[in-house]
Amino acid sequence: MKRTRNFYVGVTIAAVVAVLAIAQYSLLSVARAQENGGGYKAGVYEVDRMWPKPLPNNWVLGATVGLAVDARDHVFIVHRGQSSLDQKFASQMSFTPPAPRGGRAGAAPAGGGFAAPSAGNTVTGYTASDMTKPISEFCCSAAPPVLEFDPAGNLVNHWGGPGTGFEWPPSMHGITIDGKDNVWLAGNGGHSVLKFSKDGKFLLQIGKNGASKGNKDTANVNRPAEVEVDMAANEVFVADGYGNRRVIVYDADKGTFKRMWGAYGKPPTDDPNVTYDPTKPLSTNWQTVHCATLANDGLVYVCDRANDRIQVFRRDGTYVKEQQIAKRTLGDGVTFDIAFSKDKQQSLMYVADGANHRVWQLLREPMLVLNHIGNGGRYPGQFYATHNVSLDSKGNLYTVETYTGARVQKFTYKGLSAVAKPEGNHN
Repeated sequence: MKRTRNFYVGVTIAAVVAVLAIAQYSLLSVARAQENGGGYKAGVYEVDRMWPKPLPNNWVLGATVGLAVDARDHVFIVHRGQSSLDQKFASQMSFTPPAPRGGRAGAAPAGGGFAAPSAGNTVTGYTASDMTKPISEFCCSAAPPVLEFDPAGNLVNHWGGPGTGFEWPPSMHGITIDGKDNVWLAGNGGHSVLKFSKDGKFLLQIGKNGASKGNKDTANVNRPAEVEVDMAANEVFVADGYGNRRVIVYDADKGTFKRMWGAYGKPPTDDPNVTYDPTKPLSTNWQTVHCATLANDGLVYVCDRANDRIQVFRRDGTYVKEQQIAKRTLGDGVTFDIAFSKDKQQSLMYVADGANHRVWQLLREPMLVLNHIGNGGRYPGQFYATHNVSLDSKGNLYTVETYTGARVQKFTYKGLSAVAKPEGNHN
């Protein structure tokens, strides 16, 4: 019996390895076919309507603003919870958010955005007990801020919120998982980056709320949007982009400053007069620095959201190139987040576009739009304010939606398909 069992286990493992090898080969064929003049190929995706499973305890999501996939293909999200629900349900349920201490009921926190729970926070007026306060008798309560799902969509862990020894941001934003399974969080309602174990044990805080002195301050961040970690260099890259206009790099263990840069690799500035006009030359400064995504080849792709552009740098901040997508888009802008395909060359590139409610699929070199995934709407497979995009090891694609989109979706990778004519960058 042991031999039979071992035989079946061996066959199963071999089959899994073979499937992964085929997927890897398929993605590699994208670059090779195009290099050899064989036309364009892009990924094909099908929304999984049953992913994730329903949340327990009458929990619901608020604005869903962070997404990461770890080495086990577990999906982590961060959302704004009670603060989003207060805004969403207040009018229809005659619910008024508690008044900030010294302010009026329903007032937004200083610096904009939603108010959010924090123990004793004098800006929002919430307490830790407000984190799960029901909106009505039977529905609903905000889920904890950080949720972890297994590949099947089961909720397997949850944590987050105010605690001892750190400052939980009034408004959350980005999440990433490093190679040691640590969870990094950025909050665009605060002035810090937080590092936790995967189970929510506090490890490190970079910056202090209310302490930022602007773009030249190397000890503090100012309403950061996203975080990524370079494990080989032990560095954390912060898209410090809501209050500042820079990428800033810290030691991932000590939180000590290493370097920073602004648009085109120049020193970041506090210029408040950056505006976007698609009929005029691009600004020499960034607006909302919304992501700083690390590629395997040592490049850093920076989302300059309101300018509808991506700028590319080496890890030391040396400027390489830039590209716009749908440059006539105004308002929030196009480039919310970036992810790459799982082949070694990362041939394909995915851009979450929250203004046009889609995910752009690009050939990474030369950042050419092949097609797009989804469009605006509330049905499965559609988007409302696409905020983040990420892929698992099998090439499956995940998205989260902010504002009232408030959900996470999975799109199963179905292989590659020829693209007769690239959609183009709409510029």
